[in-house]
Amino acid sequence: MPSLTLQSVEKAAPDGASLAAARRLAKPGPWSETGSTDNLVWGKCQGSGREPYQVSIDLTGPAYRCTCPSRKFPCKHALALMMLWVKGDGSVSVAEFTPDFATDLAAGRARQAAEDAAPKKPVDPQARQRRIADRTALMTAGLEEFERWLTDLVRGGLAQAGQQPFSWWERTAARLVDAQLPGLAERVRRMSYREARGEAGTGLFLELGRWWTAARAWQAFDRLDEASRGDLRVVLGWNRASEDVRNTDTITDDWEVLGAYRSDDGTISQQRTWLRGSRTGEVVQVLDFGSQGRPLPIARLAGSVLQCSLSRYPGHQPRRALFAEEPIALDRSAALGAGGSIRTARDSLIRGWSENPWLERIPATITGALRLTDDQTGCLQDESGDRVLLHSDPINLLALSGGHPITVFGELDHDHFRAVSAELDGELVVP
Repeated sequence: MPSLTLQSVEKAAPDGASLAAARRLAKPGPWSETGSTDNLVWGKCQGSGREPYQVSIDLTGPAYRCTCPSRKFPCKHALALMMLWVKGDGSVSVAEFTPDFATDLAAGRARQAAEDAAPKKPVDPQARQRRIADRTALMTAGLEEFERWLTDLVRGGLAQAGQQPFSWWERTAARLVDAQLPGLAERVRRMSYREARGEAGTGLFLELGRWWTAARAWQAFDRLDEASRGDLRVVLGWNRASEDVRNTDTITDDWEVLGAYRSDDGTISQQRTWLRGSRTGEVVQVLDFGSQGRPLPIARLAGSVLQCSLSRYPGHQPRRALFAEEPIALDRSAALGAGGSIRTARDSLIRGWSENPWLERIPATITGALRLTDDQTGCLQDESGDRVLLHSDPINLLALSGGHPITVFGELDHDHFRAVSAELDGELVVP
């Protein structure tokens, strides 16, 4: 079990707002029935409701569980309880008996570990080939119908598409799901949300081109190189089983955790963790998903360094990877290093599009100062005067930097930058 400090607990916060709220709760007043063992910490926190929230933490993960309705992970209650525990002031004492709500978490994790370790039933190669053939036939028919829909959409004019109700887009997305094309379906839904908010603009024209390219590329799937096939599978939503990827195209390095970003659409939650090889300099992303109430794994702490092997999925840079083995946390910290300019980052994005036309974002490290536009939208401005708008509220970055230039790591897309971590006094912090 790794030793936990107040600093490491604070780094686990999903965002600055959660951290600030946890600090306000990290005092004995709201808490009752707290306790701990060698691997569990628990307590009840009084919120706005009649019944207090039940909070439990498995330190071997760590893993968190809280009965509050928050979708953030860990929530402010779990963070606050961890803060109380690491302070060691007696607010969370060692207990002889563990309540049921705390043991349930440990038991559930033990069952999941046993299921993961259990021998898998051998796969029938012929049955698998039949399933693949059935799916590809279904996908082909769905993409042919999708091409006809795109042709009719363009023939009617993009202005008309912008006037369509949400149900019009949803019908197409539903048909794509039925055709085993969930990746395309999700892109159609996202575009419908942007159209409804009046945010699509020229983005609709660009996205239509990507959809058409995907449908046409499917017709030449067998003639594509391995990396392009990997990119196409992602955009269509034809995922590879982790068992097929593990221990193939493996690279061993000391991996610096540059930061992580979490999103939740109400159905599926996603966590993107960005890692950089200390020796190779390669930046990869590890994707985790949670659905049907299953929580995401705890985010790796930004600034930590992990020694392990990663298995990479086929595709162009930046490549997706998974842990081929349990990583070992090294006793040193990562740093972002010298930040580049916005122009350099955009040039990298353009080069990425030349290899993968469906590329949505790239990792980028930029040095610049936080500025507010006329409508109070935050942007990052480098020394040359170039600016890029921020996805999130700039207040935390502005507070960290004090208006001075700061080196920030994040995700750059065609018109925005999402800050994931920043370097302050030689240390990575989550804004």
